[in-house]
Amino acid sequence: MKILVSVDIEGVAGVTHAEQTRAGNPEYERARAWMTDEANAAIRGAFEGGATHVLVNDSHGGFRNLLLDRLDERAELVVGKPRYLSMMAGVEQGCDAVFMIGYHARSQAAGVLAHTINSFAFRSVHVNGIELGEAGLYGALAGEFHAPVALLSGDDVFLAETLPLFRGATGVQTKRAQGQTACTSLTPARASVLIHEAGRAAAANAPTLKPFVMAGALECELTTQTPGLADLFCQWPSLTRVNESALRFQAESMQSLLRVLNSLSAMSFMLR
Repeated sequence: MKILVSVDIEGVAGVTHAEQTRAGNPEYERARAWMTDEANAAIRGAFEGGATHVLVNDSHGGFRNLLLDRLDERAELVVGKPRYLSMMAGVEQGCDAVFMIGYHARSQAAGVLAHTINSFAFRSVHVNGIELGEAGLYGALAGEFHAPVALLSGDDVFLAETLPLFRGATGVQTKRAQGQTACTSLTPARASVLIHEAGRAAAANAPTLKPFVMAGALECELTTQTPGLADLFCQWPSLTRVNESALRFQAESMQSLLRVLNSLSAMSFMLR
């Protein structure tokens, strides 16, 4: 059994401010170590639960955060960008299940550092009328590769909005959100213990789970943070303006839909 562990940073225990998520800040170095510890806990649990191969996807920012020299030597790391499957790269290598570690709530939610892909550019993302955050979008992408989401970790707001999408998945709460930049957090050591235990159970349970799939034609409605961003994005001929700050486009798969969203995210840097 092969498991993909996708690791973000905003949902990691102790992370509560943007400075902890951005290279160049002293607190970032400590946070990326906590991120690596939670990844290792998930790796250990996956192997103990029956995995024979574990891939780890560094899924935050520039995708160069995890400390490779501290990562469990049994795992392999997917690192760097750009990559077509982004936060889910590696799932195409025949993975049987996915763990999402250190994830966060969607944009405009009350979770810690909540956002969807790009906090500067994207206010909300709806697919076929359903609002999805990063976990929902990338969980549906994993579903296209027949891989169910078996484990999720992050704050209470993230788990409440996301667990209903993935029936049978195990959730680990690393902190309770008290706003965008405030929380009551477990210690990194305690969070790692819980992720390890949950990872073992989740891996053992993975063969019973069904993938989350959004089948058929997909319609994405993206609401931007400003009308100027919608002006920029609608330079792309296949996008249709809905109103001053929203646009719509069609996609034949979640992989195609996410490639458009990630391209728009990259375009947004023109207006920063």
